[in-house]
Amino acid sequence: MKRMLLLTLSVLLCASPLLAGETDAAAGRPGIVHKLLMYIPNRLLDVFDMVRLRVRLGPGIALGVRATEYADFYAGTYASVYAGLPGPRMRKVPHLPVGIETLTGVEVSVADLSAGAGLGPDYSPTEVGVGVQALIVGADVGVDPVEILDFVGGFFLWDPRHDDF
Repeated sequence: MKRMLLLTLSVLLCASPLLAGETDAAAGRPGIVHKLLMYIPNRLLDVFDMVRLRVRLGPGIALGVRATEYADFYAGTYASVYAGLPGPRMRKVPHLPVGIETLTGVEVSVADLSAGAGLGPDYSPTEVGVGVQALIVGADVGVDPVEILDFVGGFFLWDPRHDDF
């Protein structure tokens, strides 16, 4: 019985590059074994991608409202440390739940006169949410509908955000 199990496992792992977990060279995609091994970690990361919920501590005054990149408003300035759910990662490597963030300027829809010195909040183009900074304390809350689709699609090995490992 053990020999039959070992033989079956060997055949499955070596029969095809797709089954061996290697990338499909023509399409640049990982194999099925890789997808299965990363299935649970990818679903967990997708859960955290759907929501931004963090508090900020640092000087500033600001207000931001966003309903996608094309319908957003921001005015103010702040430099802070944050803790909480960082929101959509839109890349394979997850953001840390703590960090430094700074944003200064004005933004109305696609007219963006704000600068974050490379430490901005990294909003997704499809994120809906609100952020406020009142003197020393702030908060940022958001949800991304495309990340919800990415989460649900992940159950069927579909990754519309292309952020799975």
